[in-house]
Amino acid sequence: MSLSHVILSSGRSIELTHLSMSSTYGGLLEGYPFKRLNDMKVGALRREAEREFPRAPVHLVPPVRAYPDHTGAFGPAETLPAVACVGMFSSTTVDPALDPVLHHSVLAVAWFQSTATVPSGEDADPSLRDLPWPELARNQEL
Repeated sequence: MSLSHVILSSGRSIELTHLSMSSTYGGLLEGYPFKRLNDMKVGALRREAEREFPRAPVHLVPPVRAYPDHTGAFGPAETLPAVACVGMFSSTTVDPALDPVLHHSVLAVAWFQSTATVPSGEDADPSLRDLPWPELARNQEL
């Protein structure tokens, strides 16, 4: 059972079959977000996807970074979107020679988004909708 369907910019429909969401800055008790901290959070999210889906290719969508007008001990402030996400997506095969009854394509994706909503349809974040599926996904036998 899929949680939702996302329509890529290419027109391909992909199914979201697993989704984990967490607060980007959950546990940050003091200080403020800055570039080095965010780089560590982005790397950790990718590693989380790799651990959770070791048999699937993993793609990290580069996050949008904002720069509020604040400088402190760690340098200028930099923020990421509020919600860190890891999802598993599947679709039809990327190799038309494979039997579509026996095969499908999969891709684990790590991304950040501003709200805790399940991406769906053509309303999904443009960074998700622009995934170059044939280049990133891998065919698997069912």
